[in-house]
Amino acid sequence: MNLKRIRVMFRARNMEFFRDRAAFGWNFLFPFLIVAGFAVIFGGDTRSEYKVGVFPHPTVQVDLEEIAVPEAFKETRYLDFIGFPSMEAGLTKLRDHKIDFLIQLDSPENAYWVSEGPKGYVVEQLFNAALAPEEYRGLGLRGEIEGRPVRYIDWLFPGILAMNMMFSALWGVGFVIVRYRKNGVLKRLKATPLTAVEYLTAQMFSRIFVLMFTLAVMWFGCELFFGFQVRGSRVWIFLAYFLGGLCLTSLGMIVAARGISEEFASGVINFIGLPMMFLSEVWFSLEGAPRWVHRIAEVFPLTHVLRAVRRVMNEGAGLAGITPELTILAVLTLGFLMIGAFLFSWNE
Repeated sequence: MNLKRIRVMFRARNMEFFRDRAAFGWNFLFPFLIVAGFAVIFGGDTRSEYKVGVFPHPTVQVDLEEIAVPEAFKETRYLDFIGFPSMEAGLTKLRDHKIDFLIQLDSPENAYWVSEGPKGYVVEQLFNAALAPEEYRGLGLRGEIEGRPVRYIDWLFPGILAMNMMFSALWGVGFVIVRYRKNGVLKRLKATPLTAVEYLTAQMFSRIFVLMFTLAVMWFGCELFFGFQVRGSRVWIFLAYFLGGLCLTSLGMIVAARGISEEFASGVINFIGLPMMFLSEVWFSLEGAPRWVHRIAEVFPLTHVLRAVRRVMNEGAGLAGITPELTILAVLTLGFLMIGAFLFSWNE
């Protein structure tokens, strides 16, 4: 293996990427816009989880002191009260699941309507509990845990960066090498002293450099603007991302090993990337999902990357706490590299 040839190919691929200003800028802008959007929507600590409509009410904004609703219900946190002028207006929103609960203010019987679903059920139980005599409330023994609550945006942020890393690795290696093969670039490289191992090594190092550079800028930029909570060491976070980037890049090499059709490569990348994005807990937790869903998720590298990063970020785990996930990523990386090197062809 000739290090000089690897360095030349590494530099050439990096120059190609950085000269493409549209692709370079989008690698930063896309994840930042997603994080910024979710920070605005879900970043607050006092956002309402449940929508409660009341009628008849002249305005959408509701002054809780002026409406005849049980005091215990009005004092419940995370309820957002919305006024409607008539029953028909409120029921329309309830049917469309834009609100979870609807109360008639001028009803002596405390008439209400509820949407079918978990949120409607929860609000109904809260409303009925508020109607019960005060002596029957608060009979349980409440315990409290210490620590700052984890916002949804704190939980989501590592997933957004990992998702951006995943698509950048798959498209930046898998799609690009297939395009080179289709355009005849690989055929010309084959005529040089460059070997397949040297070429793939340079591609992998180039992509990892771009991934980690982009990740570092995005991480510290978003942390500066949005104030994310990081309980553990950032060193272990970046180690998990680094191994995850290696693993995803080596997976992209399998996609790039054969084929000259960019359309087929695009389909394969989406076939791999979309299930990984939805089942690796980028957007939501799989807690409570069927066991077979968890088994499928364990196959994906992104699952182990996010599990390691979130343990460090939200739980303060050290290196020992994420060693199992790092080991899995290392094993998957070696396996993908061996398969990609074995299948790689300059021409077909």
